[in-house]
Amino acid sequence: MAAKRKRERAAPPVAADAEARLERLRERITRLPDHPGIYLFLDGEGRTLYVGKAKSLRRRVASYLARELEPRLEAMVAEAVELEFVAAASEQEALLLENNFIKARRPRFNVLLRDDKTYPYLKLTREPWPRLVFTRRIRDDGAEYFGPYLPGGLARRAVKLTQKLFGIRVCPIEIDGRLPRPCLYWDMKRCLGPCVAGLTTASEYREAVEGARLFLAGKIEPLARQLRADMRSASDALEYERAARLRDLLAEVQRQGERATLSSVDEEDADLFGVAVHGRQAAVSILVMRGGQVLDRRELFWEGDHRPAPESILGELLPQIYDRTTFLPKEVHLPAVIEGGEALAAWLSEKKGERVYLRYPARGVKAERLRVAARDAEFAFRRRFRIRDESQTAARALAEHLDLPDPPRWIEGFDVSHTQGVETVASLVVWREGRLRKSDYRSFNIRGLAGPDDFRSVEQAVERRYRRLLEETGETPDLVLIDGGRGQLNAALTALSRLGLEEVAVAALAKREEEVYRPGLPDALRLPRTDPGLQLLQQIRDETHRFAVSRHRARRARRSLKSLLDEIPGVGPRRKRALLDAFGTVEGIRSASGDQVARVVGPILAGRIERALAEATPPDADRLDSRGTPP
Repeated sequence: MAAKRKRERAAPPVAADAEARLERLRERITRLPDHPGIYLFLDGEGRTLYVGKAKSLRRRVASYLARELEPRLEAMVAEAVELEFVAAASEQEALLLENNFIKARRPRFNVLLRDDKTYPYLKLTREPWPRLVFTRRIRDDGAEYFGPYLPGGLARRAVKLTQKLFGIRVCPIEIDGRLPRPCLYWDMKRCLGPCVAGLTTASEYREAVEGARLFLAGKIEPLARQLRADMRSASDALEYERAARLRDLLAEVQRQGERATLSSVDEEDADLFGVAVHGRQAAVSILVMRGGQVLDRRELFWEGDHRPAPESILGELLPQIYDRTTFLPKEVHLPAVIEGGEALAAWLSEKKGERVYLRYPARGVKAERLRVAARDAEFAFRRRFRIRDESQTAARALAEHLDLPDPPRWIEGFDVSHTQGVETVASLVVWREGRLRKSDYRSFNIRGLAGPDDFRSVEQAVERRYRRLLEETGETPDLVLIDGGRGQLNAALTALSRLGLEEVAVAALAKREEEVYRPGLPDALRLPRTDPGLQLLQQIRDETHRFAVSRHRARRARRSLKSLLDEIPGVGPRRKRALLDAFGTVEGIRSASGDQVARVVGPILAGRIERALAEATPPDADRLDSRGTPP
């Protein structure tokens, strides 16, 4: 009873504090202007809880205290202590401000874009001599991004076309003008050659970059106007060769513009949104329709502390999605009316250069398409959150054990296999979003080593892998796992350091004691065998080892077969290839009948092969495996 009376006596100050906090918020609201802008709710430590936009700041923010809110926003208001605002010239400008503040501050109660699939973009780097890069990850690095390109092959075609039209470089080398001669791209007239002094000037290259920028953004008409003006100026200055080049460039740009227009005049271009919300998790599916055909789909996911409303998810996600998209549809089909739709449509129209419509179809063909998108969102939800439970537990455990900033979503594993230094093969397996992706596996034939050297083999494989990734996409995994101990770990770190990738997280897992080695720490980490993080590392390590051994055995079998055949007179490259295609291995030829071999290479040569294999059969031939090599 005494404890109960004590709790009752303590309650009034808490209620008084809550009332004082709400009164302070009401007082702040009275100071808000009746003007467009964004508002920020802050907690007691000054952290931003939520960012919103409004046509009228005073009326919109006052509604948070005057009406019933969805659970997510109700919880936010319960934590809010302070209120700030930024005035804007229009509701459309407020939308842009809101998006910028959300990206910069990542408030806990806003719906933030989380995309499980990476899409192809083109990146125009922010360098003195900008270059064009194919990438699947958008970074906050000051560069310009164009895309996404759907289907993905369009991105690489766009790179080639931009090189052809404007001569923008794609190589990652540092431009200092000291190279003695340009590369093949200059000879093919695909690059202006800024790497060699005297081939181009800074102003000429800037003009080419500006043209490429307009072209990639789809602004064909402004680009054509600029090219016409430059062509006339060159002609007036009697620079006829330059004028002719500009004329040809203008014709090609106009031709590309006509193709783009014809693809969207009579056919439908639309993005179809479906939303699935269950508890505190949500999935959004986007069906991308271009030219009347669904070319691709995107999946976005959200997890929070409270159940969100579908219209609030869409209202907050759409600006984030289209802020990083250059190819905008004519229509956006939504299952629910969103707040601020008019401002969003105006912003999209300005960004596209023509009218963009937000549609809310309730019947007919368009409504049926939305039902398809809704079903797709349900499937995406089940697929994501069923797999995610176990994999996220393991990923969170890894982040804690390895001191990673976030649970890893992309892990790559390396291992090496050889026979006393012969036919050394390094393997790479890829784990992404909870599963092993066999289509992304790679193997590396290690070159230039005189004998067995696991350390240099790991170093070579890691360097080759990430040099290629840097050139192609600029992406790197969240964690690199090496099968081995301290020596293999240091070899991988050496390769990454050489590439300037010191920030990439690396760990090594030794087989015997299942110890985890980490950079900069003298002692290995020993985890319980039941730890989900260790089990995930073991799964990736074991798959890496299996893949390395299988690739090594296949390479060794091919070499063994070829070396035996090379010693038989009359067996040249064509007949070796025919035998390999027909029987595959030494054991396959040995077990085949004379008639079967004769049908491939003729009876005389078949007899020679049979005698040669009989003479080469070792005493323990019964111990040969199916590839004709000792186990």
